[in-house]
Amino acid sequence: MCFYSKLSKKAEEIESKLKAKFKDKTSYVPQQEIKAFDFPQIPIITSENEQLIDFFQWGLIPEFSNNDDIKQFTLNAKIETLHSKPSFQLYTSNRCLIPADGFYEWQWLDQKGKKKEKYLISLPHDELFCFAGIWSSWQNPIDHSQLNTFTIITTQANELMSEIHNSKKRMPIILTQRNQKNWLFGENLENFKNPKVDLVATKLNKENQQYTLF
Repeated sequence: MCFYSKLSKKAEEIESKLKAKFKDKTSYVPQQEIKAFDFPQIPIITSENEQLIDFFQWGLIPEFSNNDDIKQFTLNAKIETLHSKPSFQLYTSNRCLIPADGFYEWQWLDQKGKKKEKYLISLPHDELFCFAGIWSSWQNPIDHSQLNTFTIITTQANELMSEIHNSKKRMPIILTQRNQKNWLFGENLENFKNPKVDLVATKLNKENQQYTLF
């Protein structure tokens, strides 16, 4: 799964790397840890305009929802069931890129997860990448305001992530420059189920200080 991410790059570096411009650069603040359950507004690029970085809320709200309570259950979406889950099936063509330079996962050290070790997962050299996502625009039935939301797509964990995320054995789909546009413009979902990407796992102590690498 993916509920804790990291985007610590400067706005100018993100724009240069993704060849896109922020809609409102003043709204962007680099963050060492972004928590999904805070339902934050996150920079993303949608399939409607690959040159625009806008801010959408984490937690997809489908158009049929009468309120936004569903967002706590739609922070992630499994690529295997996108076409069958009512919350997501209308939006499989609404692709988006979610920039990041890392995400956090916990390795269970016992069967119930009472003892855990925290890891930061990133690309070599702390390179910027994008999570694969889908998005929607939801109209509040009470005040008719519009809210743009997204979810991060996950897949079965690779060898490294199976060792770290050993409770669920899932991982977010990570896109690099070579396949970002393929995702954004609707390439078959099957082609993204086994992302070929080199990852670095950094174990963190209680103060989030790095002290060993996988």
